[in-house]
This record gives sequence, structure tokens and C-alpha cells, in this order.
Amino acid sequence: MLKLTNITKDYKVADTVVHALKGVSLNFRKSEFVSILGPSGCGKTTLLNIIGGLDKYTSGELSISGVGTKDFKDADWDVYRNHRIGFIFQSYNLIPHQTILGNVELALTIAGMSKAERIEKAKKALDRVGLAGQYYKKPNQLSGGQCQRVAIARALVNEPEILLADEPTGALDTTTSVQIMDLIKEISNEKLVIMVTHNPDLAEKYSTRIIRLLDGEVVADTDSFSDEDEVAEVTAIKEQAEKEETEYLQEVAKKGGNVKKAKKKRKERAKMSIFTAFMLSARNLISKRARTIMVGIAGSIGIVGIALVLAFSAGIKAYVASMQDDMLSGNPIEITESTYDLEALTGMMNTNQKVEVVKKPNKVSVDSMVEYFIKMGDKADSLLIKNDINKNYIDYVKAMPSEYYSAMTLGYGIDVHNNVFTKVREQGKTEDSEISITALTALYTEILSKSSFADYSKYVSMFIPNMKQTPDNPDYIASQYTVYGKVATAKDEVMLVINKEDQMSDLLLARLGYYTQDEFMNIVYKADDDLRIEKGEITEYENFNPDLYKQYFDYEELLNKELYWYPNSQVFTDASSMMYAPYAYNHRADSAWASADNGNLKLKVVGILKPHESVMFGSLTSGIYYTKAFTDHVLSVNGAETGGIIDYYKTLDTTSLNEYSTGLRATVEYTLDYTFNTAQTSKKTLSLSGSSSIFSMLMGGAGGTGATISADDIKDTTVRTLGGNDLANEVNIYPISFASKDLVTKYLDKWNGNEDIIVNGTTLTAADRQDVKYTDTLSLIINLINTMIDIVSYALIAFTSVSLVVSTVMIGIITYVSVVERIKEIGVIRSLGGRKKDVSRLFTAETAIIGLLAGIIGIGATYGVSAIVNAILLPLTGIANLAALPFTQALILIALSVGLTLISGVFPARSAAKKDPVVALRTE
Repeated sequence: MLKLTNITKDYKVADTVVHALKGVSLNFRKSEFVSILGPSGCGKTTLLNIIGGLDKYTSGELSISGVGTKDFKDADWDVYRNHRIGFIFQSYNLIPHQTILGNVELALTIAGMSKAERIEKAKKALDRVGLAGQYYKKPNQLSGGQCQRVAIARALVNEPEILLADEPTGALDTTTSVQIMDLIKEISNEKLVIMVTHNPDLAEKYSTRIIRLLDGEVVADTDSFSDEDEVAEVTAIKEQAEKEETEYLQEVAKKGGNVKKAKKKRKERAKMSIFTAFMLSARNLISKRARTIMVGIAGSIGIVGIALVLAFSAGIKAYVASMQDDMLSGNPIEITESTYDLEALTGMMNTNQKVEVVKKPNKVSVDSMVEYFIKMGDKADSLLIKNDINKNYIDYVKAMPSEYYSAMTLGYGIDVHNNVFTKVREQGKTEDSEISITALTALYTEILSKSSFADYSKYVSMFIPNMKQTPDNPDYIASQYTVYGKVATAKDEVMLVINKEDQMSDLLLARLGYYTQDEFMNIVYKADDDLRIEKGEITEYENFNPDLYKQYFDYEELLNKELYWYPNSQVFTDASSMMYAPYAYNHRADSAWASADNGNLKLKVVGILKPHESVMFGSLTSGIYYTKAFTDHVLSVNGAETGGIIDYYKTLDTTSLNEYSTGLRATVEYTLDYTFNTAQTSKKTLSLSGSSSIFSMLMGGAGGTGATISADDIKDTTVRTLGGNDLANEVNIYPISFASKDLVTKYLDKWNGNEDIIVNGTTLTAADRQDVKYTDTLSLIINLINTMIDIVSYALIAFTSVSLVVSTVMIGIITYVSVVERIKEIGVIRSLGGRKKDVSRLFTAETAIIGLLAGIIGIGATYGVSAIVNAILLPLTGIANLAALPFTQALILIALSVGLTLISGVFPARSAAKKDPVVALRTE
């Protein structure tokens, strides 16, 4: 069955060659007990290793059942050791972190046998050697004799044809040696047993054949086996194997099984599954659990650093995302006649404007700031976009599917402040007078100009909210605000909006007539006296009267306040004798509410709105709001007037407009009685020059860039201010959510695209339309915020990645240490038929487990730290979950940890796979 023909083995040691075996030729029977005797160094163990496939011969031929092995590859030798050979070692070579059942199973797992089948066979093998019921003990819980019995069971479990024993009793006492030899003797009745020993008495007592070696040559053989007998035996073995194969396949076919598959399954193979590699490595790591945990913690440091960065990044982004829908209310998509190309502006800001300067010795170069400002001004003007908002475009926008947005507001450029009047108790009077909001604002600005705050009085109008139109969707408004009273919907209804702190500007309240003139001036006196006391100029109040100081208003006082709107015909009176302003502004200081004739409208405050606590960016800021119905009423009444101020401006010639725009404008004067600080004059003449919008445009270019305002621009703006143009020049769209905002922008972008569009039954081609740019401020802001967060996150991740690299290198070093510690285990696995690939998988699995452990520890620590940080930051910031690592990112980081440790384990795993099994088995 086993035939050695002229086997030689040479070892190169330094510059010399050692001839361990010198042409050994031997035949072995299918079953016999062969002892190989000889002095140390004669080649006994070398011969045993060659027979076992652990070592390769230099020349000659080793045949198994008539099949030569000269052309065997590593995989063939692995199968040979796994299925044909069983090893019994002097030092047992049991794997300490495995149970004895696991040690015996190992040969079967390498063979690829199922778990249930290998457990059954391993237990039977242990039962046969007298270890029944002790399956789950560890090797350190057994005696020497029991350990050798486990080694014998492991050698027998895969039913090998040849059992190789290298000094099997060398480490045992006499009594135990006898027991082990009796067991081996019993096995030799059915298998070929080849034993190497130094003990001739043991060989004489148990062996059926003794072979003596000396200096690498066979010098004696007590029962040699001839070539003829060997051939006959091989023939019988082959015939028996073929018969068994045929019977097996016939049985499979009889049961309706797949013969080809059964034949393939029956084929001898050696393969350790990846799962088995993981289980073996896991058991090893568990046996060294303290070190494993420490390595896992050390390896998790880099993961913790990156995970915390990602947690804060994700938490902040989630907070920004949670605000997005809320911010949509305060940042609608805007479409206006004049807007800036924000993308181009951002690009211009990022452009390096530095001009290379040629330096000359002993000369100072001139940096021309004038040229720079001119060029920058030129570029700024080019960023101003003039949109052609025509009727077709407005109709197209109005046709947008309503499910895209919560509300849409159309603006017409109307300034209602000149036409809206309020009742105010003037100083020194016993009855209220009607005064326009414009006139009252000018009056109080004048009063402030006489106080300690004179330098800032010109900025007052910037801090007083103007009357605005509310979005035409009461439900949308009610979803964001707590409503006291009702949401204004009718044309004669207005509402006040306060902030979350239940506050409203004193300047706005004064402008609307909630304060008398005396009460307002008392507010100024208080602020003035407070400042003077703070400066040490006075020690107590001089002008402030506490009895007039009103710091709080009941809701009932604010509700039902009446304002009065008058058409242009009742506000602007004929003054044709004036050269450039033939219409005078009538402040109606001595008038009383007339009637609803000619479109007069009495407005009533019907509601007070306060933002919900959860709302941070509502659609309405603190101020006063009128309805779309009121806007429609203004357009209808003022637009229908003929021969009045609107018609005048519509027909005003270009020359007059240009003169008006250069400052040759007449002013309309009127007087308001007031006394402020007794040293001041009791009567003051105030000047009004039409609407504040016109005044602002005349004071500077469009957008402040210095662009020239044309006469037609002034004409159009003035007519719009007066309510004389019913074509909207501004649209505000409030998307339902941040997701639906994309639907809105896609719809608007379609107008600027190339496909045809149908508006009111008319097909408009791309050539019929001019592009209209909209302003999506929120997207720009969110993108900038997210970009900043990403940049900071990337920088921090790059910084913390250093610790991750260090951890990875450390795990590689630890894995290499593990290889050194487990060299003997490597030898055992190879002796049982384990492939180099299996050994590599074993340590690759170990690094993967460590990486998984490090990742889990890192993620667990991150969630723990995040919980603590969130608990600390919540009362400080009012923001929950500011550090929140997404689950998907957590999984990615765990995978990253595993991936990096796998990389770190590549070289140690390869090193382990390359270990010589013979050398590995000798390692202590």
C-alpha cells in the first residue's frame, strides 16, 4: 500500500549539505505495526515526516496505493495528510484553547464535514480511547496519558490508512505507556502503524516488524515486504475501492439522488471553512480575553475620534435639516423684478483679485484702489438681474400645482402708509385726530432728533416694520402661530404679530397710534434721562413722568384698534401751481372718518399672533399685516381713479421725470403741533416727498451699486407705490416642505428651459420667453452651512485618522505576536491536512474579530459619550441630540475598523501560512 523507492533527503546547512536519507527503499503492508529504531540523527523522524507528507523528499518516489507522489502539489499533500495519515506526537500537540472534542473535530472540520457529523464521529473516537463523557474539558484539565489518548483519537477520527507515531510514550510514565501501546497495538490490526522510538524493548514487545536505520540507510528489516506482494495488495485495494464506489453510487441512484453530485462529494478534499477559521480564532481570543479587550479598546480610539466628529456633524446637520421646513416659512422662494445672481456673486467673491506687482529697487509702487473699486463696481452692476415679469409669467406661476406649496403671495409694490390713517391724541388736545402713518412716523422721528439720540434718529424707519400682506392661507398661518382673536381674511381686517417673548416694538405701537403723543414723548424722556443718569450728568429723573409710562398692553387693548384707509383722491390733493409736484399730500390732521364713499375702508385689528414654541422661522415677523383682499381692494379703487395722481405720473414726460430724479422736486409742507423739551419750538414744519420707496431709490442706485435709475423706472415705481399697476412684480412662494421646494424650483426652471409651455391655452416656445431668475436664499444658506460643517468635519477626521492608523499598525503587531505564540498550532493544522490558505484565514479571521470588537467598542463609546454630551448641551443650547451618530454611519465605521485590521493582518497572516510545519511542530 505504501512504497518508498530510493528516497533521499538532503538539507543545506550553511555551506554544507547534510544527507539525512540515502536511498531508502521500503514497502509497507495495509495493516502492520512497524517500529523504526536507530540512534539520534539517523533519519528516523525525517523518514516519518516524509511518509506523513510534512516534509518533501529530495529524490526517489513515494507511492500510495500504486499512485506516485512526485508530481503532487501542495493541495494534494494537504488531502493526503487529511485523509490518509494520522499523527501521534510525543508532546501531544493539543490546542490549549480548544476543548478535547474541538481538538478531535479539527481534522474533520478541515475535511469540510458538517457540524453534526463531525461531532458524532469525534465523540465516537474519544469513546474508543476511553474518554467518554469528558468531551468539553480543556487539555490543561487532563493527565498526560489522557492527553495522549486525545491525540490518538484525533489521529483516528478521519479514519486514516496510516498512523504515524513519533515517540508516543516518550513523555509518559511506565503504566500509562503500557496502556497507550496496548491501544496502538489494537489499532495496528486494521491499519498500518509506523512508530519511531528509541526504546528497543518497546519495539520488540509490540511491533510486528522492526526497521533499523543508521546514517540515513536501512540496515535491518525483520519482516520485509516484497514488490510482488505489494503489487498484489495494491490491486486488491483498488478493486475493493472501486466496488465500494459502485455500490455507493448505485444506492444514491436507487434513492433518486444526484449521482454526479454524490460522486463529487465523495471525492477526498481538505478545506477549512471561513466560519471554522472564525470559530477557532474566536476561541483563541476568548482564552486571552483580557488582552483581547485591551487590544480592542486601543484599536477603538481612532474609531471613537472619527465617530464623534461624524456624530456632531450629523447632529448639527440634522438640527439644520429639522429647521429647514421651519426656515422655509421665513425664507420663501422670491421672484422680483430686480435681483442678484447669487451664484455669480459667490464665484466673484472667491476669485483672487490679486495683481502681480513688478518691484523696482528704491521705488514704491502705487496700488490703484480707484481702479480696483471701479472694476469691482462694474462687476457688481453686472450681477444685478432685471427680470421680465410679464402677465404670461405671472399666469404660469399661478398655475403651479397647489400641492407644491402652502401659500403664494403676489406683490404689487404698493406702499399703503400714505393712505392709512390712525387716531392719535395729539399733545395739548382733548380729542383724537386722524394722522397718516407716514406723517406720524415723520413726527416721532423729528422728536427723536431733538433727544440724546439725535445721531440715530435717521435710522428709525429701518427698525419700524412696514405694513405687509399676509400669505393667503389662514390654515398655513394658524399652523405656525397661536391666534388670539382670529386670522385676518377679509379686506377690512388686519392683525398684529408679536414675538415669542410677547413683545412688540414701541416704535411700531406708536406708529399705529396705540400711544398718545405725550406717552410716546415720555418714553423718549425716560430713555434720555436714563442715559444722562448713567453718564452721571443728573442724579434723578428730570423729564420722565412714571404716570405716563406704559410698558404693557392687554390683548383687549390691542384688539379692535381701528385704522382708516383712503383712496389717493382723498390723500393727494391738487396743487397744480407747484412746478414739479402738482399733487400735495393731505395729512388729514383735522379730518374725521368720513364714510365708505369712494372706497374708504375702516380696518380693524382682529387678531394677535404669537409663534408656536417649536417655530423658529415663521412666515410672519413681528409687525402688522393686511390681507390679499385688502390688496385687491386697493388695486381696484386706486386703479379705477381717473385724472388723479396715478394718471399724472403715467403721463409725466421724460424731462420732468429726469428733473425730479436729480433732486428738483417740490415738497409739501404742513405743521404738527408738539412740544418736546420746553426749550424747543412748539410748531415744526415737516416735509414729505411722496413715498418712502421713491425717496430711497432717489438717494442711491438700485441695490446700492451706483446704477443709474431711469426715468421709466421712477415712473413705474411711483405708479406701483400708488396702487396703479395690477400686474404683480413680486412673487413669494412658501413650499410645503424642503422636499417639495425642489418641485417648486423645477417648475420655475421649466420656464427657463427649452421645451414649449402652454399658458392660458397659448403655446409659448423658448424664443417667446425670457429667463426669469428666482432667489432661493434658503438653499444657498443651507448649502453654505453644510459645506462649512463638511469642511470642519473632514479636517477633524483627517486629524483623528492619525490615531486610527496608529491603532491599525498596533493591531498588526499584536497579530504578529499571536502568530509567534501559535506556531505549534499552525504545525498541528498543517499536519492534519490544513492548507496554507486555511492558516492564513485563521489569522485573517483573528484580525477581523479584533477589528469588529474595536469597532463595536468605539461605536458603543461614541453613543455613550454622545448621550452625556447631549445631556450637558440640552439645557445650555435648548437643542436635543446635537451629537447623533446615524446608524448607517456606525455600521460603516465598524466595517472600516474591520477593513483596516484586515489590512494590518495581511502580512502576519502570510507569514503564518509560510511556516514550515515540521519546524512549527518542533517549536516550544
